[in-house]
Amino acid sequence: MDADSRLARWENRSEVPLFLASLLYLGAYAAHVLRPGLPSWAHDLLLTVVAAAWAAFLLDYLVRLRISGRRFGPRYVRDHLLDTTVLVLPLLRPLRMVRLYQVMQRRREQARLSLYGRVIAYAGLSALLLGFAGSLAVYQQERYAPGATIRTFGDSVWWTCSTLTTVGYGDVVPVTGGGRTIAVVVMFLGLALLGAVTGSFSSWLIQTFTRDDERPPAR
Repeated sequence: MDADSRLARWENRSEVPLFLASLLYLGAYAAHVLRPGLPSWAHDLLLTVVAAAWAAFLLDYLVRLRISGRRFGPRYVRDHLLDTTVLVLPLLRPLRMVRLYQVMQRRREQARLSLYGRVIAYAGLSALLLGFAGSLAVYQQERYAPGATIRTFGDSVWWTCSTLTTVGYGDVVPVTGGGRTIAVVVMFLGLALLGAVTGSFSSWLIQTFTRDDERPPAR
């Protein structure tokens, strides 16, 4: 059995449980950040859930590396950029929902959405996820920092929305090193998602108008 077949078998078995683990990770991390008044044992439990979910992500990454038969290095990271990114930034793990969609379609052996519909739907869901994850991460870094303007989760959501949409009002900004690092990631991913949606929508319009122009005139 070749590597591609083995990888497809592994994805069919693991993608759904790992997607659920990513949602569990996100929920536990959100509760840890947004509910600081919980008992210490509750925070310990939440952090244990976070660590266990990340361990599952690491195991998946190592299994994929083993199946590929390649050595870990810059070339492997480049060829598996999304997998590496979500391992380093596990809050973004649900971005792999495109893999989940592919697994489900392999089981059904048919596509339910057009290419443009899939791109726009994926980009929209990714923007919501990125906004929520970015808001959580920035809020955790900024809320107690001296001179911070992001003091509440609402401030963080407002900042994330203005950053993702490339508006950048500048009324609230991160002041910590960690917050600014997260801001750079949000900026780049926001530009990528905006470009994907704009490009797909423009391509759909061109294709639609082209079909209309090619139709014979009505008599």
